[in-house]
Amino acid sequence: MIMSRTIIEREPAHYRVFDHTADLGVEIYGRDEADLFKNAALALADILIDRSRVEGNESKEIVAEGNDREELFVNFLREIVALFNGDGWLVKGCMIHSVDKTHLHATVTGEPFARERHTVEAEIKAVTYHHVEVRSTPGGWVGRVVCDV
Repeated sequence: MIMSRTIIEREPAHYRVFDHTADLGVEIYGRDEADLFKNAALALADILIDRSRVEGNESKEIVAEGNDREELFVNFLREIVALFNGDGWLVKGCMIHSVDKTHLHATVTGEPFARERHTVEAEIKAVTYHHVEVRSTPGGWVGRVVCDV
């Protein structure tokens, strides 16, 4: 289990991991809504693997939808986890092309998992709706999600 800690990436991907019963919680920060979603994708990638060892030579498009921002946030992060769990594909970077309350279009860069270069840091089985939150603050945006590990 990952212990509570604050992680600040070299990029403006700011997040904090916290323990939640048998699950793993992540609180993510962004300057604006697009930055929040980008940072959330990179936070999950960091939790799954050592992202510094991933090359960003390939790209994949992601389109996510939801009935509101919270559902959109969960659905987008489920796409990031599905790339890893379903396709064995690792995320290095993320660009949000457009995001509103119910729709997101993004491109992620990365590469397929290579056992000789990559090490799995943690396994995320699912992104849940438990305590999900996405909100604007005076200083930017904050998102909170709990993952089943």
